[in-house]
Amino acid sequence: MKYTRALCLTLVLSLLPLSSPHPGASVQATRMPFNDNPIRRISMETLPKRTEVPAEHKWKLEDMFADQKAWDQTYEEVRRLTESSKQYQGKLNEAEAIKQCFELEDEIGQHTERLFVYAHMHHDEDTADPTYQALTQKAKKLSVEVGEALSFITPEILAMTDSQLDELIKNPLLSEYTFTLTEMKREKAHILSKTEEALLAQVGNLSSAPQTIFGMLNNADMKFPKIKDENGKEVELTHGSYIQFLENPNRQVREAAFKAVYETYSKQKNTIAATLNANVNKNIFYSRVRKYPSVLEMSLYGDNIPKEVYTNLVDTIHESLPLLHRYMQLRKKLLGVDELHMYDLFAPLVDEYKLDITYEEAKQQVKDGLQPLGAEYLGFLQEGYDNGWIDVYENENKRTGAYSWGAYGTHPYVLLNHKNNLNSMFTLAHEMGHALHSFYSDNALKYRDAQYTIFLAEVASTTNEALLMDYLLKKSTDPKEKMYLLTYYADQFRTTVFRQTMFAEFEKIVHERAEQGDSLTPQDLSDIYYELNVKYHGKDMVVDKDISMEWARIPHFYNSFYVYKYATGFSAATSFSKQILEEGQPAVDRYLSFLKSGGSDFSIQILKKAGVDMSSPEPIREAMSVFEDVITQMEQLTK
Repeated sequence: MKYTRALCLTLVLSLLPLSSPHPGASVQATRMPFNDNPIRRISMETLPKRTEVPAEHKWKLEDMFADQKAWDQTYEEVRRLTESSKQYQGKLNEAEAIKQCFELEDEIGQHTERLFVYAHMHHDEDTADPTYQALTQKAKKLSVEVGEALSFITPEILAMTDSQLDELIKNPLLSEYTFTLTEMKREKAHILSKTEEALLAQVGNLSSAPQTIFGMLNNADMKFPKIKDENGKEVELTHGSYIQFLENPNRQVREAAFKAVYETYSKQKNTIAATLNANVNKNIFYSRVRKYPSVLEMSLYGDNIPKEVYTNLVDTIHESLPLLHRYMQLRKKLLGVDELHMYDLFAPLVDEYKLDITYEEAKQQVKDGLQPLGAEYLGFLQEGYDNGWIDVYENENKRTGAYSWGAYGTHPYVLLNHKNNLNSMFTLAHEMGHALHSFYSDNALKYRDAQYTIFLAEVASTTNEALLMDYLLKKSTDPKEKMYLLTYYADQFRTTVFRQTMFAEFEKIVHERAEQGDSLTPQDLSDIYYELNVKYHGKDMVVDKDISMEWARIPHFYNSFYVYKYATGFSAATSFSKQILEEGQPAVDRYLSFLKSGGSDFSIQILKKAGVDMSSPEPIREAMSVFEDVITQMEQLTK
């Protein structure tokens, strides 16, 4: 059974960075929270309780289940259906039985997904509510039980010979499952014997130990010292407040936060290096046991991504580093500093400029910005606005941040914590991009083919952001506003393309060295990371030695070779938006075909058919040409 959106989001939520300015990602995506004040400019103590939130600002989870009784009935139905799956064990050697088993698997999967999503989303409304804490655990437990009960399907089918599998793939009776069977056959070379697979399953909990240990150390045990704010008052430094301090206009505050964070990590460098080494060694173990040439190729194999996609990204960003160096030079000039330091990267470049955007204004501006996508897309966007897809404002104990989620068979949902600022407006555009991706794919495809991969997930969301930014820049007449927008966009390129590619290159170097038998001491890791920062940021940046410890605070390194998808997704989205704005309807038609393709083919092929070939460096170069234009406009405004 494919990972459902529910299970994928659960995986990704556990891996989100603690204070990173780039969007996180999942099959339905999660943006990291920016800890601004609530929209009503009131203290946290006066946040409304969930019961006090007006209905028009809440999502309609009753569209998924009318009430708890309906949820309970479906829960019992899943247990009954799961028990009935036993009738197919030992019989998956001919087309009719396989077809019936796949149909049952899909029915179980859809019900389980809805149960899980409904429980988890209710929990996110009010994380202190014990009713939905318990319901979420119940749904999670059921998901595990379902996975275990259906685990016989793939090994049984793969016990057939290649010629038998080829016959199944061509069998008209299984035409709905052609891609599923093709995928199974592709995976066959890396599936072990029943006994070996059982043994690997038993060590599964051990394999998660590095990530678990790092998470406990990073989230529970790590304590930062207090620092002084711009008024000389001692304030608490936390994972959540760190990015705010780096955005502080006061340079002394930024430097104090920066040094305090990395001094704290440096004190734990031996322990964290040991956890990262353990994770790398675990990856090497699995790649060798499953007969992959390298950890990188093992990590790419699941989505059938050629190794060249990864290496092209790194190589193309290398050739584009002069653009990032040019941006660093411009940032140094705009800040008016003699030396640009690492703690200056998030400092505001436009003094005291704020865009006050209400939720109603944000909805309209997003709709205006997405006009190039045509009337049908805008109609579905409005349907989402009007029909309970979105949970809008912060309330007491509501989950922070934002995401889009949902289950096949019902409309998608979006969780926001809207504030009256630019970031919240872009968050709305971003999450509705995910929502409409799911809406199109769910309505065009059967259940298992509608589930798109994480490699594709950020494309639709970021395309929306790119189109909105183009609209805002074209209509802006205030030079200060325009500079504010351009700075926001330039930093998206810096953090989502360059920074994530640097992370990806670090992972590649570290794994290759380990595979060659080289050591990875804390000093080795810090030296590799420091040299990459020097290379990426150029001569106009003073690369402070403290940054050499940043590798120790990146949780994504425990889900290896994942971060490159941020950069490829952003590049593909930039390419799509450029084509839509330049070509018009033909490009729109290709883009909508992409949204309707879900996971019905390999990710690279889906993008290629829609006009973006990620196996070549061209989409990344197109994104870099947009970045260059942004820098040029910023330079012109500073003359």
